[in-house]
Amino acid sequence: MSSKKLSVRERRRRQQKRQRMTVLMIVVGLVLIVSGILIAPSIQQASQPVGDIVVPDFRELPPHQANTMGDPNAPLTVVEFSDFQCPACKAFSDMVEGTFVEEYVATGKVYFVYRSMGKWIGQESVDAAEAAYCAGEQNKYWEYHDILFANHTGENVGDFLEKRLIAFAEKIDGLDIKAFKSCLDSDKYVQQANADFAEGRQLGVQGTPTLFVYITGSDTPLTPIQGVPQVAQLRQILDDALAQAEQ
Repeated sequence: MSSKKLSVRERRRRQQKRQRMTVLMIVVGLVLIVSGILIAPSIQQASQPVGDIVVPDFRELPPHQANTMGDPNAPLTVVEFSDFQCPACKAFSDMVEGTFVEEYVATGKVYFVYRSMGKWIGQESVDAAEAAYCAGEQNKYWEYHDILFANHTGENVGDFLEKRLIAFAEKIDGLDIKAFKSCLDSDKYVQQANADFAEGRQLGVQGTPTLFVYITGSDTPLTPIQGVPQVAQLRQILDDALAQAEQ
C-alpha cells in the first residue's frame, strides 16, 4: 500500500515538475519575442547603408557660438524656430538665410538664435536637433545645420538616422568624431531639444519656420514672421524694427 502511495506521489511530483518547466519555457519564449521586437529596429538600422552624403560649400560665418550667431549686443535679436525635416525651413535656409546673415547679422544689426521644434515632425527631427547641439559643443553648430539641410529629402524617410548623423559629422573639418559620438550616445541634449519645443509652443508657434524679432533686451517679440518671407519683405520688417530700436 505504501509503495502505491509513493508511486502516486512520484507521478504528481514529475507532473508538477513538467508543468513548471512548461511555464518557464513559455516565459523565456515571451521574453525572447519581446526582446526581438525591441532590438529588431536597431539591427535593421545598423544594417542599412549610410547612402550618399551631400557636402555643401561651408560658408564664411560672422562670430558665432553654438546655436547663435552675431553680436549679442546688436540692436535686434531674431530667434528662429525651425525643424531640420521641414521643407519650408530648408527653403528659408537655402534662399533667405544667406542674405539675412550677410546684411544683418554680419553687420552687427541682428543677433541670430536658432531653435529646433524637434518634436514637430518626428523622431528624426529630435535626433537631428540633438546632433546639431553636439556639434555646437565644438562650435560647429552652423556647419552641421548646413549639412543637415543639404541632405534633407523628405519627412521621416531615413535622412537623419544615427549612422547618417555620424557620417555628416565626419564631413566637417576639425570636428572631433569621438567626442561627437559620445555626446550623441549620452542623449545629453534631449532636454534642450524638448525645451526649445516647449518655448516655441508657449510663444504660439503654429508652423515652421517662425521667426521672432525682438528689440534686444525686451522679452516681448514684435509681430512673428511665419513661413518663408521674401528677402524684400524680411528687409522691410527688420529695417522697421531697427528704426523702432533707435527711438
